[in-house]
Amino acid sequence: MSALGKVVRSGVGRRRVQTLVIGLATMMAVAACVLGGSLLVVSGAPFDDAFARQHGAHLSVQFDAGRVDAGQLSKSKDAEGVSAAAGPFRTATVTPRSDGAGPGWPMTVVGRDGPGRDVDEVALLDGRWPARSGEIVLSAGSSLIPTMGMRITFPDLSGGPTLTVVGVARSVTQTADAWVVPSQMPALTLPGSGGYQMLYRFTDAGTAAQITAGGEAVTQSLPPGTAVGEQSWLTVKKTAEQDTALYVPFLLAFGALGLVMSVLIVGNVVASAVGTGTRRIGVLKAVGFTPAQVVRAYVGQALIPATVGTVLGVLAGHLLAVPVLAEAGEVHGTSSLAVAPRVDLTVIAGVLGLVAATAWASAWRAGRLRTVDALAVGRTASAGRGRWAARLAGRLPLPQPVALGLVRPFARPARALAMGTAILFGAIAVTFTVGMVASLGQVMKAKAHDAADVVVPAPLPDFGPQGPGPGPGAEKQPKADPAAVAAAVEAATGTGRFYSAATVRATVSGLTGTVDVVAFTGDASWGGYTMVSGRWIDRPGEAVVPTPFLTATGTRIGDTVTLDGLAEPVTVRIVGEVLDPRNDGMQVFTDASTLTAAHPDLTETSHHIAVRSGTDVTAYVDRLNKDLTPLGATARAGGLDAGGDMVVTLNALSATLTLMLVAVAALGVLNSVLLDTRERVREIGVHKALGMTPRQTVAMVLTSVVVTGLVAGTLGVPLGMALHGWVLPAMGDSVGLRLPESVIAVYHGAELLPLTLGGLLIATLGALLPAGWAARARTATALRTE
Repeated sequence: MSALGKVVRSGVGRRRVQTLVIGLATMMAVAACVLGGSLLVVSGAPFDDAFARQHGAHLSVQFDAGRVDAGQLSKSKDAEGVSAAAGPFRTATVTPRSDGAGPGWPMTVVGRDGPGRDVDEVALLDGRWPARSGEIVLSAGSSLIPTMGMRITFPDLSGGPTLTVVGVARSVTQTADAWVVPSQMPALTLPGSGGYQMLYRFTDAGTAAQITAGGEAVTQSLPPGTAVGEQSWLTVKKTAEQDTALYVPFLLAFGALGLVMSVLIVGNVVASAVGTGTRRIGVLKAVGFTPAQVVRAYVGQALIPATVGTVLGVLAGHLLAVPVLAEAGEVHGTSSLAVAPRVDLTVIAGVLGLVAATAWASAWRAGRLRTVDALAVGRTASAGRGRWAARLAGRLPLPQPVALGLVRPFARPARALAMGTAILFGAIAVTFTVGMVASLGQVMKAKAHDAADVVVPAPLPDFGPQGPGPGPGAEKQPKADPAAVAAAVEAATGTGRFYSAATVRATVSGLTGTVDVVAFTGDASWGGYTMVSGRWIDRPGEAVVPTPFLTATGTRIGDTVTLDGLAEPVTVRIVGEVLDPRNDGMQVFTDASTLTAAHPDLTETSHHIAVRSGTDVTAYVDRLNKDLTPLGATARAGGLDAGGDMVVTLNALSATLTLMLVAVAALGVLNSVLLDTRERVREIGVHKALGMTPRQTVAMVLTSVVVTGLVAGTLGVPLGMALHGWVLPAMGDSVGLRLPESVIAVYHGAELLPLTLGGLLIATLGALLPAGWAARARTATALRTE
């Protein structure tokens, strides 16, 4: 081994604390960057691959068959900007019933004579394409669980046609729930209903504005009002990416904190090593080391633990990323994704490059030192620094050890600044994590709508092997009459206010799949529904919807939408935007009387009750259940389950990364205090010789970090709040949700003081070990140290 290598190895082995600090800081930064960068790079890869392979439609448009014919629609293929088109295909919204099961949910069926080629090539996952009437292919995302050979009937249609499932397929742009041959469509279409579907690809379709322009071009020559719905590929892509995109702003924030902290800690460690090893540097130069070799020695001492930390960080990032990426790949039938090699290479090169550059800048001073000057320098700091602070502290009514500790940061301002910066980032991370946990709790509270004291749950549908409905041989249980349950609730002693909620499923023109229509009987505005904008419904014909519904349908407050798939279409006007992430935001909340003409099945009804003030909830539930049991219903206390895998994952990730940042900050404090204590060892020996006890020594060392910890904690709280105010809306945008102020403004006065003291806690934890070492040092040994 070369002489330079021996110096590097000796330095790494001698400075174990500094080595650990650099390695842990680097590992945390790399893990967060690998995970965040991987999700950012590949979040859209499964969709993009499938879209290119299947020639997905940039725009699918639903037309009213009563206002336009197939010949007129065919001419739209020649519109300006259209590169390819498919259709027109007849469409119908039907409600199926599978073998041995109850009624299914409304679905959109399209008549196509083949899976297509140039536009929206439907990928067959199992079976074959229908060859004749009586056969059907189900989408992999259908409300019915696709099973080959399953028989599906449509009892609401004339003649009750029965179809056999011969295939399972997937459309990358979700253009239908099922496909049949064109000759089957007349039997699936009620007189005077049905529509046409056109699928378009444009020469330019990378932005929403280009899609809008393309849509205007293809409908320009058609009669006004013929297009009743449309769906952009950008909307489908955003939905497909949202599961992984949610984590990106959060992880990038932690990655940035980790990178900055790594740079600061590496710079501080190397600079401190140079400062305390000045005499050693002089010895190295005296035995023949050049200035460049001295600089490389210190850079190498930083790069070795940084390299180990980088390797561990890459492994940790891979372990955290693989499950999320595998789930994203399954959505589009893509093989399990892995972390992109370019992400690993970029993060490794970037982090090690930053460490090398920072270490070189901090070690440059060592190369410039003259040999004679370096050999002549001792370890004691200049006595002139911080004299004014010492005089001021001496006038305060404080014990002498406390006063000596308080003035220490002013004697070493650069070191105190570096230590304070590490504490600052730890305080930012803690503040950010506390806010994020509270915000996610608010989101889950809005999702659960758990403001009610007592809930009578809706009867849950059974799920047999073929989809909704009881399994074979299951006995059908009579459902409770919602009106009878409501009457029992109203008559119960202690009932304050209450409302009923029933969910039916409908379709909206231009969207595949179904939307949940939640119909309320009574005033539900107090039930925990968090409004983003607009107002709550107060009359029939009005509705409030979540943000994803507005985005998917291209509507806004004041617009109207038509709900299909019921006995007859229902038109509602949107008066408000509500925060609700359930069912991917595809929900419509309205008054039950709005649906009266459509004759919906409202037997799956839940009842939500707020008891009068002073009423014992447990006793109320017991009394109410005596009346509900004969009706086949049961009440329970409390709200709905607000849990969620996403929240658990985010909370676990944030807790893990925050603990790592706090540990790095505490180790940074330990490093600084350890250097300071070793530098002052002779001074500590003098104090002990004059009567300072071990307990007073500990107090002196701990109070030396009090000012730094308090200042860093005070600055870290508002900066953490600012980071939270930026990351949370970005996370909401990534999943198509606009977050109201109540979700973002989660910091309260009672929390701010403990958060501010968090910086002091981090500083104290980091200073405990050096304080114990100083207290145990023998006086005679300390006095002999130079």
